[in-house]
Amino acid sequence: MSTNEHGQKQQENQSMLLYNALIIGFVGGAAASLAGMIAHYVNFMDFSPRFILTSWSNMSWIDHWLGAVMTIIIFGILSVVIALIYYGFFKRMKSFFTGIIFGGVCWALLVFVLKPMFSDLPAFSKMSTNTIITSACIFILYGLFVGYSISYDHQEYIRDKNTAQKQQES
Repeated sequence: MSTNEHGQKQQENQSMLLYNALIIGFVGGAAASLAGMIAHYVNFMDFSPRFILTSWSNMSWIDHWLGAVMTIIIFGILSVVIALIYYGFFKRMKSFFTGIIFGGVCWALLVFVLKPMFSDLPAFSKMSTNTIITSACIFILYGLFVGYSISYDHQEYIRDKNTAQKQQES
């Protein structure tokens, strides 16, 4: 394989990494919001992920199936941005603890920093212990999924690149 073809293949693989990060982010956000809805439904949390819609609008459709679908889509889209941040700064991390910490930081940012944007998100002092533990665990699992998936994908890319270089040298 010529160096030009090798460079083109490497650039395609890097584009695929970014595309995978986008997909991982959307799936992670959608799954986390669905888990939050289920946790709210079974009374593990005092608030529903629908707070993202109810804080800005009080339309009746938000409480029905369309509100659930829109919530999942919105969290998926927001999660794409979060996954890109992880991809940009932490993709080289090999430990799954990075993803766990990342999820915890995302939870803390939502609860303590972004709270003023969402009037239907209860203040930390008003949250029950179950709500705090459940929501933190959902975010930690979200961070673990997004972080480890992106890091693993990047490590596979590095491994494939090194293998291709060794084959090219021989």
